[in-house]
Amino acid sequence: MNKQEIYDYLEDRGIWHEITEHKAVYNMAGLSQIDIPYPDANAKNLFVCDDKKRNYYLLTVKGNKRVNLKEFRKNNHTRPLSFASENDLMCIMNLSAGSVTPFGILNDIETKVKTFIDKDFLEPPYLIGVHPNDNTATIWIKTNDLIRIIKEHGNSVNIIQI
Repeated sequence: MNKQEIYDYLEDRGIWHEITEHKAVYNMAGLSQIDIPYPDANAKNLFVCDDKKRNYYLLTVKGNKRVNLKEFRKNNHTRPLSFASENDLMCIMNLSAGSVTPFGILNDIETKVKTFIDKDFLEPPYLIGVHPNDNTATIWIKTNDLIRIIKEHGNSVNIIQI
């Protein structure tokens, strides 16, 4: 799904969301220069895999948090982790670097990506801001709606403390 298809998907299902169009951003530093309506709900997304490239994980955390992959590995009983390649990102979620988002799960035909969402997104205001498979916009959506979308697609969702 591309950006417009994500918009249509949400509209067709009557899922509340707001869209903030902006210049392309590739990291949290770039996003900090944009005026966004819900800065505390902005997400950072990491696409990682284990050392055998058998398991892929999407980690979605509050934008101001750092993720310790060794600690994540220990807490979630995975093999050693590293960032997945741009080729894997494109082949599995049809995304380019800088556009990683939970909506990429909708392109994961084999439902192989395990999703982990920071539990802080389940606190007021219960919103999360993620790209619509394109880094020129941010969609603000209720966290529980995003979780439901991922589960309905068939991917696992784990709520964790980061």
